[in-house]
Amino acid sequence: MVLSRSGYLIREGFRSIKTHSFMSFASVTIIMACLIIMGSVTLLSFNIDALIKNLEDQNEVVAFVEDAVTEEADARALQPALEAVENVQSVEFISREEAMEKFMSKYDDSLREGIDPSVFRHRFVVHLTDIAQMKETQAEMENIVGIAKVKAHLEYASAFVTIRNIVSVVSLVLTVILVFVSVFIMSNTIKLTTFGRREEIAIMKMVGATNSFIRLPFVVEGLVLGLLGGGLAFLAEWGLYGLITSRVMGTVSNSILTESIFTLIPFKTLALPVLIVFMSISVLVGVFGGVNAIRNYLKV
Repeated sequence: MVLSRSGYLIREGFRSIKTHSFMSFASVTIIMACLIIMGSVTLLSFNIDALIKNLEDQNEVVAFVEDAVTEEADARALQPALEAVENVQSVEFISREEAMEKFMSKYDDSLREGIDPSVFRHRFVVHLTDIAQMKETQAEMENIVGIAKVKAHLEYASAFVTIRNIVSVVSLVLTVILVFVSVFIMSNTIKLTTFGRREEIAIMKMVGATNSFIRLPFVVEGLVLGLLGGGLAFLAEWGLYGLITSRVMGTVSNSILTESIFTLIPFKTLALPVLIVFMSISVLVGVFGGVNAIRNYLKV
């Protein structure tokens, strides 16, 4: 008996979708549009954050060894002290000879005459975990005995941190706004569908139908529309993301930027989280919209 009644109510939900096909199409389209916009903003945020992280990795801090430390072994002995500094991710030693070779590779033969390794200092190339703490890390490394000075691009670090914070805040605000917009539009769209069935609902109430009995077909309707909208939105986002990334990387490959610096996250890396989020939001929006849409009509 219970299974039979449940089957009837579920069939009623599907029948309602077919009967009100235009409004069902509008609901699915609205869910798709909101999810695509929200997903695009979020994916853009992820890629900008990844780009900034990549630029952070390229932003090196150079710690120069004092001139008095001439022996390579003595200079290398400073590496553990640098690695022990908080916020230091990695340390690479560069000898005087290696520094001279890098310098020579940048200039022609006329500028190389009379230069020997003693002109250069032993040094360490340091990568930081968080460039927001670059100034404090620089001061701590300069306090190490044997380190003469630390060259750090503080202005670039500040710019990167500012951009990262702005992108994070904007992305969060837009995501929250779009979720509320999706719920509001979906609920009102289903309300338009139920408006034409208000007399049917009133008759069912008067003959003794329970609220749950009346509500279930609308919940099923919202659930199906939500799943359909979320699935189609995911496929559309996949195609749109692939199209945009191919165009962007094609442009970048012809510019001064290199793929080692400017890279985009492959969609397959984000596909599962995007699918889960899309389906979860669409189901919640659909079910909530279906329940909320008939709330007033149940007060008979």
